[in-house]
Amino acid sequence: MEKLYYTIGEVSDLLGESTSLVRFWSNSFPKYIKPKRNAKGNRLYTAEDLECLKQIHLLVKEQGLTLEGASKKLAAERKKVEGRVKVLDSLKEIRSQLVAVKKSL
Repeated sequence: MEKLYYTIGEVSDLLGESTSLVRFWSNSFPKYIKPKRNAKGNRLYTAEDLECLKQIHLLVKEQGLTLEGASKKLAAERKKVEGRVKVLDSLKEIRSQLVAVKKSL
């Protein structure tokens, strides 16, 4: 079962980036990422926010786009980027399973 909300620390661990970068992306893409705040003021991200952050990570870190370029790409081809992120997540999961099998041999 998937969590309802993720803390900024959990999101940064899942992306492999720093919390300050996740916060910066949240502020840079308010159209796509709308974190909730708890009583203490901490950011809480939904699964949809997490998927959007994964898309931004792909575009900025792996494809080398600028923030403006990533924003334009998300606006024009959101479904295509979303599909690519899902494929990469599946491939990473398969790889980790294969590594686990190799270690058990």
